[in-house]
Amino acid sequence: MSNVVISGSGLFHPEESISNDELVASFNTYVANYNIRHAAEITAGKIDALKESSSEFIEKASGIKSRYIRNKFDILDHEKMWPFIPEREDNALSMQAEAGLIAAKEALKNANKSTADIDAVIVSCTHKQRDYPSIAIEIQNALGITGYAYDMGVACSSATFAIQAAYNAIKAETASAILVVVPEIIAGQVNYRDRDSHFIFGEADVAIILEREETCVAEDVFQVIDINLLTQFSNNIRNNRGAFNRCAPEGMDLADKMFYQNGRKVFKEVLPLASSFINEQLQKNHIDPKKVARYWLHQANSNMNRVIAEHLMGKGYALERAPIVLDEFANTGAAGSIVAFYKYHQGIASGEYAVLCSFGAGYSIGCIILQKLN
Repeated sequence: MSNVVISGSGLFHPEESISNDELVASFNTYVANYNIRHAAEITAGKIDALKESSSEFIEKASGIKSRYIRNKFDILDHEKMWPFIPEREDNALSMQAEAGLIAAKEALKNANKSTADIDAVIVSCTHKQRDYPSIAIEIQNALGITGYAYDMGVACSSATFAIQAAYNAIKAETASAILVVVPEIIAGQVNYRDRDSHFIFGEADVAIILEREETCVAEDVFQVIDINLLTQFSNNIRNNRGAFNRCAPEGMDLADKMFYQNGRKVFKEVLPLASSFINEQLQKNHIDPKKVARYWLHQANSNMNRVIAEHLMGKGYALERAPIVLDEFANTGAAGSIVAFYKYHQGIASGEYAVLCSFGAGYSIGCIILQKLN
């Protein structure tokens, strides 16, 4: 049975970026105006006054310093605080297909592959702009790829779960090479008026190529050694927006139709779950966690990643072994660990091991052990 390898990756992100200072200035203006408008109710104790945010708070809580984003002007407009994304004609490319194609073409180039070499396309991300037709089929059509394509999603673990699906298809010999695309256009789900979450997300679009080792002609290749997935139900991270919302119109615009979470519980519960999950998988494969060359972890919180890295490698580990990209990108959903892989996969010697791991809502964890081939 053929070995499966990752032979190429691609990245695209919007040109515009919002700094913490810019985001905080907009948010604090909104807070001041809100408190003035509701001064009587606040004084009477009927509602609580909103609290201001700060760049220092954001960076200390998350490690985030900036984020790439579309529609910067509308997001920073304290009267709107919502991205304006106009609808497109049905015969025009969707936003996710448009962005995903850019990342996909770079991944194909880096894998030294043409579209004729690809048998399937999987699009997997936290949010899709429509239910159907599939964004994956749209990308497949735009690239002229034959075979099959489909969408899937497991929140922030969407990319690793898609890699598992591609891996299984190649192992089952239903495909020889598969394009996985993760087009994370996230701003539409962000509540920019919520102090605890308005700073969390940014946007990035990534793609990777998985294929049989014997068809690989790339110069920078990682073999997939093992994949392990876990889901465990939790209400601590939610977004209740869906097709049924129109059936209860009184709740369509409520805050629960955007991202919300109990951040303290998420940190407390996911951290040991992810640490143990990675450690147990490495032990099962007889790999010493301290000798793993690189950990590309889900990019949600730098404090969480630091604790996980210390659990696996001990204190004083070299920071480049568990690289952080969320300071520049913020949390890009399922794209985060792939962004880290794309930017920091150089310098690993042939034969060394690396780990690609996601963790997110659900809860969901996807952990992939890779070995550098050349």
